[in-house]
Amino acid sequence: MTTRIPGDTGTDAAAAEPRLPLIIRAMGGIERVGNALPHPFWLFWILSGILAVASAVLAGMGVSVVSPSDGKTVTVQNLLSGDGLAMAVSTMVSNFATFPPMATIVVVIMGVAVAERSGFLAALMRMSVSRVSASWVVFAVAFAGTVAHVASAAAYIILVPLGGLAFRAVGRSPILGVVVAYTAIASGYDASPVPTPNDAIFAGITTAAARIVDPDAYVSPLSNWFFNIASSLVLAVVITLVTKFVLSKRPDLDADPDADLEDIGSLHLSDAERSGVRQALAALLGALVVLTLVMLPVSSPLRGDGGSIVDSPLLDGIAAVVALLFGLVGIVYGRRAGTVTKAGDVPNLMLQGIKQMAPVLVLFFAIAQFLAYFDWSHIGDVVAVEAAEALKASGAHIVVVFLLVLVLLTLVNILVTSGSAMWAVAAPVIVPMLMLVAVPPETTQALFRIADSGSTAITPMSPYFVMALGFLQRYRRSAGIGTLASYTLPLAIAMTVVWTLLFLAWWWIGIPLGPGAPVR
Repeated sequence: MTTRIPGDTGTDAAAAEPRLPLIIRAMGGIERVGNALPHPFWLFWILSGILAVASAVLAGMGVSVVSPSDGKTVTVQNLLSGDGLAMAVSTMVSNFATFPPMATIVVVIMGVAVAERSGFLAALMRMSVSRVSASWVVFAVAFAGTVAHVASAAAYIILVPLGGLAFRAVGRSPILGVVVAYTAIASGYDASPVPTPNDAIFAGITTAAARIVDPDAYVSPLSNWFFNIASSLVLAVVITLVTKFVLSKRPDLDADPDADLEDIGSLHLSDAERSGVRQALAALLGALVVLTLVMLPVSSPLRGDGGSIVDSPLLDGIAAVVALLFGLVGIVYGRRAGTVTKAGDVPNLMLQGIKQMAPVLVLFFAIAQFLAYFDWSHIGDVVAVEAAEALKASGAHIVVVFLLVLVLLTLVNILVTSGSAMWAVAAPVIVPMLMLVAVPPETTQALFRIADSGSTAITPMSPYFVMALGFLQRYRRSAGIGTLASYTLPLAIAMTVVWTLLFLAWWWIGIPLGPGAPVR
């Protein structure tokens, strides 16, 4: 395989340049600007420094607002004062320990790690795309891309090369298969029919932001689940249609005649792997049936007061339930496939998952401090109240506000491709602001999902863009950034537009976004 450095567009990209010169030039500019940004860990400490200076200036000016929640006057506090310094030092550990996504994501990851490291998730993906006909292969790979998000970043490593293999197996362009798989994962990253680790992260950050207005606010990891299920199906249909009517018409879909495809892999599953997947799915179904039977009685201990399911111990502990279900399928599959041979293998698989999450946990430390400083300074209260008043005074329709927020976050996502980092910066302002104009935090989070996903497939700032380019170069050695961007752009635009329309229709009809999560 010949690997090209980012920015080397190759001959095919050069041929495509007359069609998309502006986009290709923009990709290079985005990459240069993005590379100039510091690591997200240091970015949050820099933002904390800026916040401290801003708090000193605003506190010196005596800036304050009247809180609409309790009618009390809220004044900006100076982070550079003695009290501010004492707060920063004394709460540093507790800020990290009580950061809402912390415990949740660790618990979820331990369960997901067993399913992933045992080989179950990879085998399930291979099985899901290995037996489809040519007419269904696009939809199958696209929908598998949304389901693959349960494996987090591993989804790219597993499914993108499988997309090329699946297309090749039914006589279609493997280049198209790589593009479809990559775009389905990247531009549909936050639309999964199965709860994912990201759901826990986003819900925790949204909860922390919502508590600026409502100290008792809580956003569940399942708060967008209904919307996510519908989104994954709709996006798979969009990818299928755009691929059929736009991308399939391109004349440059053939792989290099001399491409060495021997090391790309295989869709074939061994008898033990196939049997393991079936047994794991049967165990999952059995567990869900048992859980349903336990929940049926109104007096069930897993129900809340008055027999409530929405406000219940089950949903309060949904992260643990999800982790247990993933752990169950991983153990059942591993026992049959031979990847789990003794009880000690299970905690070792969990440990591998935690190691994989180490960079995120380190980033969480910086994010937790920034959010704590933001909350203590009361700048969030001031910005949220003033922005909400400005929105009311402008008379702008809430749909216009939704679109402006979506465009702003989409542009930011091109440079800051870490969803948790971007949401940690945006949520403390946007969530309270929209709460004050009667928009629930779950709705704002659903809007963020679209922005966090749509532009990911076209930005070279994503490390997975470069990885996908590497898989593409296995079939066409001359492919470069411009080549991949020209393939993914029509899909990313169509997915973002249709997903936005789905959100607006969902909001207009008033369908709950998830259990106990009204859209308005």
